[in-house]
Amino acid sequence: MSKKVQAIYLWWHKPVIDRELLQSLPNLKVIANSGVGMDHLDLKLIASFGVKMANAPHAVSSSTADTGMALLLASARRLVEGYHIAISSGMEYCEADFLGVEVTGATLGIIGMGRIGYKIALRAKAFEMKILYHNRTQRKEQEEQAVGATYCENIESLLQQADFVMVVVSLTPQTRKLIGKREMELMKPTATLINISRGAVIDQEALVVALQSGMIRAAALDVTYPEPLPRDHPLLKLKNVIITPHLGIKTDKAAYMITEEAVENILAALNGRPMPSEVLPS
Repeated sequence: MSKKVQAIYLWWHKPVIDRELLQSLPNLKVIANSGVGMDHLDLKLIASFGVKMANAPHAVSSSTADTGMALLLASARRLVEGYHIAISSGMEYCEADFLGVEVTGATLGIIGMGRIGYKIALRAKAFEMKILYHNRTQRKEQEEQAVGATYCENIESLLQQADFVMVVVSLTPQTRKLIGKREMELMKPTATLINISRGAVIDQEALVVALQSGMIRAAALDVTYPEPLPRDHPLLKLKNVIITPHLGIKTDKAAYMITEEAVENILAALNGRPMPSEVLPS
């Protein structure tokens, strides 16, 4: 069937796209990815075979933003810890000093104000949060005003002010370990770090130290490196961290919309039309 294959639809990074596969599919024209992140693909290699690429940024933005807010709220109100207390065999009452932190009126720092980051800002506005953001480029003034967001040219300023830091960037050589020991030292000891981008954007070893030492209050991670973490990883033993298995886009509606967007891109490429979500090698 190799000569008949003209398109590949990647779901959860499968199949693996390597030189051997590309060489075996002489008539391949397009690869459509089921998500926005393309860090698992060698874009230059694929382009060298004359194959076009597309992702699904429109389909995943709302579900990923929802996941970010869910993690923020769950961590702030210690929902996972509270659940285990509520179902424990010896439960008689909840300690009076089992306290979370207030979300309403708190400062949210968003690192990466693209499509997903902006939708997080829209949701945070409804919680009356003060919103700071750091991005490669500043948003238009009317976009900032719509969500009440303030641009921080330097990431250091955002980290020093935020009660919650939400990381929403693509994984690139420039963003790998973007948040490390130095950045966590700048954060408030009462701050929470939330990652819904890629695990490698955060230095996990430094995060373990920060959580164990009280350098920061807590972390909520939908992504890790690797996925899943080894069962003996220290992050899995800490009470002040919530880890979910990359649930960002996992809703029934998002899965349907992702497939629709992929099919739209594939049909456009096969019929010589512009692809709505084409990704070019940098």
